[in-house]
Amino acid sequence: QVQQVESGGGLVQAGGSLRLTCAASGRAFNMYAMGWFRHAPGKEHECVSRISRNGGNTYYTNSVKGRFTISRDNAKNTVYLQMNSLKPEGQAVYYCAARATPRETNALLRRSDYDYWGQGTQITVSS
Repeated sequence: QVQQVESGGGLVQAGGSLRLTCAASGRAFNMYAMGWFRHAPGKEHECVSRISRNGGNTYYTNSVKGRFTISRDNAKNTVYLQMNSLKPEGQAVYYCAARATPRETNALLRRSDYDYWGQGTQITVSS
């Protein structure tokens, strides 16, 4: 079992950058695939990005490709989401999610795929 705490959210102007950090506690962090989801009012939860347990496989939703970068440091039990060129439509609460996996994976893109969730961090993008 892991517990995650997100940080790094806040208010940013359109075109600006933020880096989200998800710090996890618990055992065997390197056994978990990690995802970043966002939830805006009136919309479904969306998987923004996902990284496999050893970092060998990453996923980005089309709207953030080329602007966002996910990474992880298993020695620090931490996953990051570097967000550049932020757009107003990116305004949402961003959540870090974890799922134990037996091997590297290119799946796990649905909210229901994940077992453990952080409390979320708000990102507000002003235009």
